[in-house]
Amino acid sequence: MNQSIKNERQSKPMVVVAIVALMSFMGVLTETSMNVTFPALMREFHVSLSTVQWVTAGYLLMAALVMLTSAYMKRRFTNRQLFTAAAILFSVGDIICGAAFNFPILLIGRLIQAGCVGLCTPLMVNIILDVVPPQKLGTYIGLANLIILVAPAMGPTFGGAVVAFASWRMIFWLTLPLAIILLVMGAKQIKQYSPVENQYAFDWTRFIILGLSLVSLIVGLNNLGSGNYIVFGGLILLSIILTSMFVRLSKNATKALFSLAVFKEKSFLYSFLPYIMLQFANVGINFLLPNYVQGVFQASSLVGGLILLPGSLLNSFGQPIYGWMLDNFGGKLPLYLGDILFTGSLLGLALFGPQLGVWGVTIAYLIFAVGRSMAFGNSVAFGLKHINKDFQNDANALYNTGQQVTGAIGTTVLALLMGSVNRGDYTKAQNISAGSQLAFILLVFFGLIIFMLFYRLLNIKSNQKMG
Repeated sequence: MNQSIKNERQSKPMVVVAIVALMSFMGVLTETSMNVTFPALMREFHVSLSTVQWVTAGYLLMAALVMLTSAYMKRRFTNRQLFTAAAILFSVGDIICGAAFNFPILLIGRLIQAGCVGLCTPLMVNIILDVVPPQKLGTYIGLANLIILVAPAMGPTFGGAVVAFASWRMIFWLTLPLAIILLVMGAKQIKQYSPVENQYAFDWTRFIILGLSLVSLIVGLNNLGSGNYIVFGGLILLSIILTSMFVRLSKNATKALFSLAVFKEKSFLYSFLPYIMLQFANVGINFLLPNYVQGVFQASSLVGGLILLPGSLLNSFGQPIYGWMLDNFGGKLPLYLGDILFTGSLLGLALFGPQLGVWGVTIAYLIFAVGRSMAFGNSVAFGLKHINKDFQNDANALYNTGQQVTGAIGTTVLALLMGSVNRGDYTKAQNISAGSQLAFILLVFFGLIIFMLFYRLLNIKSNQKMG
């Protein structure tokens, strides 16, 4: 690496990371804000709930597809080019959504905006890998996650306030000036910290096949929730066939996408699996608990949202502390402690849920959120610390894509379990409680599996005297 690149690596890395993270924050903020606008959108555009949900589902799916390309993008384009493209996509999406005169136009705008999160979230981690020494990796990833994770806590409140006092369109018009400011700041501050490679052609065949596989999977699961079992079975079978085709083609691939060889890295495998299971649990439980307290304890929708607020705030603002724990005490403390808190809170909900009341569920979620976030960010940071440098970009692409996909799956699966008990001798509250208990038990098993995976991960590093 030449002297100029070395100098750039040493110049204000956190400023650059903050700019990229704030752009990703904007994408997450609009995503979570839109969740509370569904009734208004249904009235204005005369669409059903199953249709309007694609504002979120389509957004997440498109973000996942863009994230699949991040390993190739990092090698092929400069950091500034990627950030500029992300900011422009967000701004164009803002304009289209703000001016949308029908639902298809709104959906197109949301799909365009998804490119912002799809580009910026992996870019943020890739820049950290370029400029931050391994011994500080946990702290910096924690600081970056702090910026992004504040958005889900603020989003519903921001969106609700905008709809109450103005129009849902103002969500986009209010964020547009901020996106333009970040675009200008990024053009000045973001530098290149590693050489760009131009010799690789993008593998469109593998990308399309894997993209269709993911679309089939998500749409299939949505049909399962609607009771369309034949469509569900056909789409899941199609997803399996397409995934098998992707794996076969990847064995002899000469064009660039990402390398499946990263799965041979045990540090990646044993950190990736806990990471996506924790995301499955997080997104699913964030859907389940507000509906749980409303259905079981007859709480209002406002209370249903507020029970998540304390945990969400600790989830966000605790990120730098959890990363600092990893950097200063190694992986055992934050990974094991995080999983114990995660599993223990879910076990409490499974055993005593109906007796806890609203305050008990709020405290259980607070413990869940602390444990989940402690293990979640650090599983990636620990894995990236010990993965072969040549595979870090590929690993980052898969971490981010897996997070998006399993989050969407988590909501669907836990919703199905929540509504799976329909005994005639039960009240509605008792049926919801019994179905939710099945969901809690499933997540307890996830916690036990995660503990074993963390043991394997830490044992690998211990044997190599690296962890």
